[in-house]
Amino acid sequence: MPARLGTPAMFTIYGKSPARGFCDGLGRRDFLTVGGMMLGGLTLPQMLRAEALSSDGAVKPTRSHKAIINVFLPGGPPHLDMWDLKPDAPSEIRGEFSPIQTNVPGMEICELFPRLAKMADKFAIIRSLADCDGGHDAYQCMTGRKKGAQAPAGGQPAMGAWVSKVKGPANQAVPAHVSLMYKTGHAPWGDTGDGGYLGMAHAPFRLVGGQGNGMKSDSMVLNGITLDRLQDRHNLRQSLDVYRRETDNRGAMGGLDTFSQQAIGILTSSRMADALDLSKEDPAVLARYGVDDPGFERDGAPRMVRNFCIARRLVEAGARVVSMNFVRWDWHGPDGKNFVQARKDFPLLDQGLSSLIGDLHERGMDRDVSVVVWGEFGRTPKINNQAGRDHWPRVAAAVVAGGGMKTGQVIGATNKYAEHPTERPVNFQEVFATLYSKAGLNLSAVREFDLRGRPHYLVDPGVEPMRELV
Repeated sequence: MPARLGTPAMFTIYGKSPARGFCDGLGRRDFLTVGGMMLGGLTLPQMLRAEALSSDGAVKPTRSHKAIINVFLPGGPPHLDMWDLKPDAPSEIRGEFSPIQTNVPGMEICELFPRLAKMADKFAIIRSLADCDGGHDAYQCMTGRKKGAQAPAGGQPAMGAWVSKVKGPANQAVPAHVSLMYKTGHAPWGDTGDGGYLGMAHAPFRLVGGQGNGMKSDSMVLNGITLDRLQDRHNLRQSLDVYRRETDNRGAMGGLDTFSQQAIGILTSSRMADALDLSKEDPAVLARYGVDDPGFERDGAPRMVRNFCIARRLVEAGARVVSMNFVRWDWHGPDGKNFVQARKDFPLLDQGLSSLIGDLHERGMDRDVSVVVWGEFGRTPKINNQAGRDHWPRVAAAVVAGGGMKTGQVIGATNKYAEHPTERPVNFQEVFATLYSKAGLNLSAVREFDLRGRPHYLVDPGVEPMRELV
C-alpha cells in the first residue's frame, strides 16, 4: 500500500514463504527491500533532492567506472587457520588444517581453499594488519577509522560515502553506494555506516533486510511481485502499472514531489531490477557460485554465497561501492567449535570469492574493480578449551584483488605462532588509501568539512597507498 505522504518511501519485494520463517511470520527468503537508506530514514527521493540542491547541479557520471566490493566477515575470521597457517607450531596452536601450495611459488593457504589456491596469482594476502580496534563491529572495515577515536561532527563517513561524494553515480539509475549488508542480530555486524558529515545523500542504498527484517509500517509493498517473478518483466511492469493507477486514483501520486516520482522511476527501472535478477545470469556462471543458504547463522549474516555474484552485477549496472557481510565468524564461545564451523564455511567463501575474482578477470573488470575481504580482528593462536579461538586484535589478515593491483604475493609476516607482525605492519588506513587511489580518488586533493567547519581528508595526512600493491 502507498506510504503516507511526507514519510520515507521504500519498496519491499516478497518471495516465496518456506515452511520456516522469522519470529514475525515472514519467511527467511521472502524479502528484498529496495529504497530505504540505511540510517536516519533517508530515502531515494531525499537523496535525489539533495543532489539537485548541490552547488553544481546534478552529478554527472564519469567516463571510467572504478568500483570497490567490500566483503566483511563478521565476528573475526581466524587468520592462522585461513591465510597464515603455522604447520610447525604445537598442535594447540597450529590446529587441524594443513597448508596447500597455490599457483604462486612459496605462497600457501588453508587446504579448504582449493579454488583460490589455483588462482593465487589474481589476489594478494596481507598477513600483518596491525591496528585492529578490537570491537565486534564492522566500523573499521567500513570507515578505515577506529570507533573509539573521537568522531568528527556529523559522524565518520563510510568508504562508499566518500566515493559517492567525489565520483557521483556512474549511472543515474543505480546509486553509487550500495549495501548488501544484512541486518544482523548483533547489530554492529550489519552496519555499513552512513554518509557522516558528507550528508545522508551519500549513505548506502540498502538492498537487503535482516532477521526480523525491521520493515516500517509505512513501507510501500508492491503486492503480487515476488523474487521469482522478477524474471517475468511483463508481469513486473503490469504490477507496477496497477500500483501507479491505484495511487493516482487516490490522488497520492499527485501529492508526491518530483523527487519521489523520480525515485519510483529509478526503483522500477530495468537496470536495477536486472542486476538483482539472477535468472538473467548465465546458468553456467551462476552455478560456479554455489547455492544460497538463507538461514541466518545465529546473530550473524546468512550464507548467501550468490551475493558475490549480485555484487558483481551491481557494479556492472553502475554501483561504485558495494558492501556485503557473509556468515558469522565468532567461534570461541560455549559452542565455539572453530574447526567444525570452518569446515562448513571456508568452502563457501572459497567458492564465492574465487567465482567473483574469476568473473572480474573474464569480463575485463579486474583493472577497475577492487575487492577486499576482511573482518574486525584475528584470532588467538592458542585454541581454548571449547575448541575455539578467542579475540586477537594484535594482528589480522585480509585478501585484496582486482583494481589493477599487484597480486600474486603475500604482504607482511607474523612470528612463528602468528601472534604479531614481524615484517611490514599494515594499518587499515593504508588499505583504504590503496582502495581510494584505485577507485580514482586523489588522496591529497579531496577535502571536506564536518559540521563544525573542520577540514577532513580521505585518510590521515601522511598515509599513502601500499607501495606493494600500487
